Amino acid sequence: MDPVKLTQFSHGAGCGCKIAPAVLDKILQSNTPSTGYKQLLVGNGSKDDAAVYDLGNGNALISTTDFFTPIVDDAFAFGRIAGANAISDVYAMGGKPLLAIAILGWPVDKLPAELAQQVLEGARQICIEAGIPLAGGHSIDTPEPIFGLSVNGLVAIDHLKKNNTAQAGDQLFLTKPLGVGILATAQKRDVLKEEHLSLMLQQLGTLNKVGEALGKIKGVHAMTDVTGFGLLGHLLEMAEGSGLGAKLTYHTIPILEAAKEYLPQRIVPDATYRNWNSYSSKVGFGTGVNVMEAFTVLPDPQTNGGLLIAVAADSVEEVKKIFTDFGLADFMEPIGVMTSVGEKTITVIP
Repeated sequence: MDPVKLTQFSHGAGCGCKIAPAVLDKILQSNTPSTGYKQLLVGNGSKDDAAVYDLGNGNALISTTDFFTPIVDDAFAFGRIAGANAISDVYAMGGKPLLAIAILGWPVDKLPAELAQQVLEGARQICIEAGIPLAGGHSIDTPEPIFGLSVNGLVAIDHLKKNNTAQAGDQLFLTKPLGVGILATAQKRDVLKEEHLSLMLQQLGTLNKVGEALGKIKGVHAMTDVTGFGLLGHLLEMAEGSGLGAKLTYHTIPILEAAKEYLPQRIVPDATYRNWNSYSSKVGFGTGVNVMEAFTVLPDPQTNGGLLIAVAADSVEEVKKIFTDFGLADFMEPIGVMTSVGEKTITVIP
């Protein structure tokens, strides 16, 4: 029996399945008045990574869910990656994950149950690495495979990080390189080089544990993880939510060199174009930027992408010390700065 390639059974790939930002804004519109839950510290009023509920004892509950169709062909790796991606939302709030519940949709008439079992095994492994149980879940019969987790976490309210609390002058850091959406698309088209597969799997399956440690630093003013909307989309959420603009320095943004190899072949996720069409009017490029490359990389949908962090100038060294402790020495250079609002919300300079 030939190996099953899961990506051939899905229309999208990982967080590239996300609905485009402009469309999502329409979906989330509501005329229902807010009921004013005082304990709800983070909810639908902002575009943050998770909901947060005040427990009344100085701590808060973080609750999130994330799921998608396969981004890789291997079932075990798919479960591991989907799990890491969901858990990341807790880390992005500065919290500690506590418990996970699985969400599984499986085309039982197309794919064997043994593959679904391997998906769950991958999720169990990443949960063990995060120090939490995969404690249950729910499954349904679906036209294409879907998997993810619902995750609960805990955070001291003083350590809670939101994505809309950046301040002008904050330095911006990113803890993983961009480009996994491009590599995933290359795999789906059967052109991914073997040496690039292990690179992709390693990045996709790495937990963003550093977020819990960063939550304890007062000078980390805002934090989010970069996923399906690409770096530009999630930075826009941070900037607009904070009433600010941002300036990115393109040459300091970490980008996978492997991903650049596929750009001449126009191997780009469809979601890249959807993302760009949703927010292109808010982005400007300075003279000297390779706009064609930037256009394909900066909106590239990331799955389990890095943390985007806005840090006060006097806390940068403290953040760099934590980066060193977590093996992130390659990401010490800021990729930009939060600014006052200009003609464009985000300006990209060389």
